[in-house]
Amino acid sequence: MIALSSDHAGYPLKEEIKAYLDSQGVEYIDCGAYNTDSVDYPYQAKKACDLVVSGQCEKAILCCGTGIGISIAANKVKGIRAACCTDYFSAKYTRMHNDANALCLGARVIGPGAAIELVNVFLNTAFEGGRHQRRVDQITEIENMQ
Repeated sequence: MIALSSDHAGYPLKEEIKAYLDSQGVEYIDCGAYNTDSVDYPYQAKKACDLVVSGQCEKAILCCGTGIGISIAANKVKGIRAACCTDYFSAKYTRMHNDANALCLGARVIGPGAAIELVNVFLNTAFEGGRHQRRVDQITEIENMQ
């Protein structure tokens, strides 16, 4: 199960992603936005990230204008490792090496075709573990110091 969320700027891209997930038979929970009326991205990020942290969803896909604001907000949620990606390599390696559990996309930065490619690689790339697990554990250790 995937948690989806966006602000108003990311809403059109989130809808494109939903259509793609539907075509692939991937289940998701849509946390909003539900239209282009103004809504703040920090709370939209938290809605989806809470579903990941609770275990109800495996990963989150979050969209705002640049992907940056929503990624900053998502990374404030304990247990979330969010990455703002604009290219295939970053989306693949954030899963392989960082075990990222939230993909953040900028609707004003990339188009729907690129976004679908990034969603696909993010959802279908496994974490390698090994030496990378030690680093993910270090991130969690730092997070727990706060």
